Amino acid sequence: MAKAILNRVKAGDLELKDKVVAINRVVKTTKGGRTFSFSALVVVGNEAGVVGHGLGKAKEVQEAITKGIEDAKKNLIKVPVMHGTIPHDQLAKVGAAKVLIKPAAHGTGVIAGGSMRAVLESAGVTDVLAKSLGSANPHNVVKATFEALALLREPISVSKTRRIGLKKVFNG
Repeated sequence: MAKAILNRVKAGDLELKDKVVAINRVVKTTKGGRTFSFSALVVVGNEAGVVGHGLGKAKEVQEAITKGIEDAKKNLIKVPVMHGTIPHDQLAKVGAAKVLIKPAAHGTGVIAGGSMRAVLESAGVTDVLAKSLGSANPHNVVKATFEALALLREPISVSKTRRIGLKKVFNG
């Protein structure tokens, strides 16, 4: 499977909304007793084609979420969203998680499971069919969804690469 060329974006002036995908409590047992800490998987996006994900770890939940948001702002990518959907089918795999995303007709909505739904809605995709085919681990599903979104290409860039005018493609 080809690695995605990430279209990185700076968080600068963007109005980003965050969604917590998963919170995990971790226990470390020492001779003094049990020490609890938390990790939070967070997705941020402007719901207009820019989305990012991050992981934060801390002794308290709110602090872990804040760290996750800061990490997510460092990992923003640009997603080609056309008329509320994606330009073409895409399959991606990270670890044991495999995801398939397909464009859908206007009015379909986001047909996707929990962690994929958070990523796609944050990216601004309103009509898409998505399926998680492998592991249900939220960390790997989010990463695989990002891989799939990063592999998407706009028709204009494909036509320039192939040196084909878009009118030829649409007129047959």
